[in-house]
Amino acid sequence: MNHSTHTHTRMLSRRTLLGACLFASLAAAGVAAAQDAVTEAQVKSMLEAKGYTKINDVEFKDGAWKADARSADGNRVDVRVDAATGKIYPDTLVANLSRADVEAKLTVAGYVNVHDLNFRNGVWEAEAENASGQDFELRIDAASGEIIGKRKD
Repeated sequence: MNHSTHTHTRMLSRRTLLGACLFASLAAAGVAAAQDAVTEAQVKSMLEAKGYTKINDVEFKDGAWKADARSADGNRVDVRVDAATGKIYPDTLVANLSRADVEAKLTVAGYVNVHDLNFRNGVWEAEAENASGQDFELRIDAASGEIIGKRKD
């Protein structure tokens, strides 16, 4: 390699190194800015508003907030919270409504004698009687409490 080529290669290597350092600095600043967009206290508040309880081990890791919590139906879940938007991503589909919430929604909808209430496959399932005394199997949206399916039992 002649002197001119060697000098040119060293200049490119320095530029590449400087560029990489600058990129790393900007990326680190971006992570810090993303973390600051949503605070740990806000993460806890957002999770509580969505029905999560016993929220523990809240930490910022890999560009997102992570936490251990209990879903509204009492199951232990790991959740991630987008640091920029606050959107919650549970590791499994969970109910936002508790058993008591679902019973209350069914009562308001005119059902009585609610029993066999279970959270299964992302929806609440229940058996109950309508105002006429007819027995129904019901499927209830885990987030809104709306009846999304019913079948005469």
